[in-house]
Amino acid sequence: MRKIPPLNAIRAFEAAARLVSFTKAGEELNVTHGAISRQVAILENYLGVILFRRTNAHLELTSAGKKLLDETSAALDRIAVAAMHVSNASNVELTVSAPPTFTLRWLIPRFSTFQRKHLDLKVRLVTSIEPVDFSSKEYDIAIRGAVRQPDAVNSHFFLTESILPVCHPDLLEKQPLKRPQDIARHTLLTYSTEPYRWADWRGAVGASDIAPLATINFEQMYFALQAAMEGLGIALVPYFLVIDDIAAGRLCTPFGSLGVQTRAYYANVDPGADDSAARNAFCNWLEEEGKATMALCDQQMDHDL
Repeated sequence: MRKIPPLNAIRAFEAAARLVSFTKAGEELNVTHGAISRQVAILENYLGVILFRRTNAHLELTSAGKKLLDETSAALDRIAVAAMHVSNASNVELTVSAPPTFTLRWLIPRFSTFQRKHLDLKVRLVTSIEPVDFSSKEYDIAIRGAVRQPDAVNSHFFLTESILPVCHPDLLEKQPLKRPQDIARHTLLTYSTEPYRWADWRGAVGASDIAPLATINFEQMYFALQAAMEGLGIALVPYFLVIDDIAAGRLCTPFGSLGVQTRAYYANVDPGADDSAARNAFCNWLEEEGKATMALCDQQMDHDL
């Protein structure tokens, strides 16, 4: 028999840990700051460990809290995806295709805000990195990242993506990363779907002749990102996907914005499709969320500098 902690407490903890704020967690879950605090206390009593260090100035995760957040976030994301597929198995009105890691790390955590505004609209999420092809009739909207605005489709820009190196802060204590040449003492994490390769980054920063200590390749960005969070090496990933981890101190940007590659995310709609209130509503929501994310990224980058 599974011994599962109180699920309401888990949900409150995950939101508070991810947002590094009881107040923001309460806003996300539509409860008070005090309710979040009580649920976290329940979970701490259940587990017998302290999950947060609380000071007047800020909230900080303990080592136990960081470990629990990594596992609970992934578990809740999987539950959300499964529930979404089941609830939308019939009477689907809008199907959205998006890259897997983007869906897991950005789209799903924000999707509840869209649902609250459009309770009568059912959305089905599918994941893909294949070129947009509306002839298959498999989706109504295709979200893709691109250096230039796609041709032959109706594209709606909603988010700027800055791709740069990230790693666990502990790596800097073992082997400092003060200049690009220092990657010679580190492992680089790559993935088969990466839009910006380490060879391109090294060329952009004048370190083309520098070879890393080792390289580990993964199939998907999500696995490379998880490896970076475990301290296995340095990964090139979109800044907006790790903004919460940067703010919480689980990851850092050792070179700042040095060698950054910028792309854009677009919501692509079949130009031959009839005008749809559902598609328009979803694209407008993406634009709102994209602006909020870019503002948060700019704020965090200014803070780090």
